[in-house]
Amino acid sequence: MSSQLFKHTHPYEPFLLSEATKLIVGTLPPPRFTTGELKPQDVDFCYGSCNGQLWPILDKIFDLGLKYETSNEAVEQRKRFLIENKIGVCDIVESAEREKIDASDLGMQNVVLRDLVGYLQAYPNIQTVLFMGGNSKNGPEYFFRRQLKAHGLKLKVVSNEVPRIHHLKLSSPMSVQAESRMVKTVSLTAPSGAANRAVGSLQAYKELKNKNPDFNTLDFRVMQYREFFQ
Repeated sequence: MSSQLFKHTHPYEPFLLSEATKLIVGTLPPPRFTTGELKPQDVDFCYGSCNGQLWPILDKIFDLGLKYETSNEAVEQRKRFLIENKIGVCDIVESAEREKIDASDLGMQNVVLRDLVGYLQAYPNIQTVLFMGGNSKNGPEYFFRRQLKAHGLKLKVVSNEVPRIHHLKLSSPMSVQAESRMVKTVSLTAPSGAANRAVGSLQAYKELKNKNPDFNTLDFRVMQYREFFQ
């Protein structure tokens, strides 16, 4: 008898703005966001998991004074920040199925993707895509590459150092003269607790930790993200 698969559906529509110049792209929030069984310190919005580090990172970079609780005010704080800084959020996974109910990307099966290429074409002000993780299997960059292949498009390497940077030449389907624009993609170290081990193994992190024993994996991400969010 086969076990029932958990249908892990993204609970949030893409948060898209016509003025957005940057776009945050991840995969799925933890399954409890699909079922609505949030923890008291979760925020009912994109990247609102109390275990996630994206908002604490941005809080440190921009000194936002964010609330970490399941309240409307906490949600509105985050929306205001995104609007003021012209940042959109469009995770690439619409839904997936899981045997084990957890948040691992590798555990996703029968993945249904959002049309990220279509969104980039529909929002021509987006200049930078900020992937919350790299090209490991079932990561956001991995799925994006799969979509690009279907469109006959490719990422061009700019830097292979972490965070890896690529350029994508994208033409607008709306344009009569097929004008194209260059979109930069940045594969940041994932803002999840699960990625802490990967951070700890980076040579750059080890060197900084040796100089300052109080330096931690959150500090490292703040340093890495600052350049691309500001």
